[in-house]
Amino acid sequence: MANLSVGDMAPHFVGKTQDGTTLSLDDLKGGHTVLYFYPKDNTSGCTLEAKSLRDGKEELAARGYRIVGVSPDSERSHQNFCAKHELNFTLLADTDRSICEAFGVWVEKSMYGRKYMGVARKTFLLNEKGRITHIFDKVKTADHYQQIIKELDKNK
Repeated sequence: MANLSVGDMAPHFVGKTQDGTTLSLDDLKGGHTVLYFYPKDNTSGCTLEAKSLRDGKEELAARGYRIVGVSPDSERSHQNFCAKHELNFTLLADTDRSICEAFGVWVEKSMYGRKYMGVARKTFLLNEKGRITHIFDKVKTADHYQQIIKELDKNK
């Protein structure tokens, strides 16, 4: 499991978007990226987070940021999630969990005393070279885009 820190280069990855196109870290270079990891499409917390980012996309784009979400769900699941909630950004289908593992977000979780493997909700801000500039370990799902904007404003 990766233990990434601010200043590290993001791990190289390649994945399929909800549209079936291939997207890699190299494709993101040259611009800034909000790379967020979430457990599952169409669950309450993940939907709140996605809607927050959808609503903040214009302001994030004005600051030079592209939004990319990653979960172990399939391309088809992502298509349905995007359509149902009018999501206006890219989602990557990490069905083999290789991207989640590379970023250290595929972890052991516990619910009602049962242990299982799942995605830890986490967001990485990447610069134009693919270097990590900030990590959100405690994501406020309903206000995530504002959480990101506040961090960007601190670093002006």
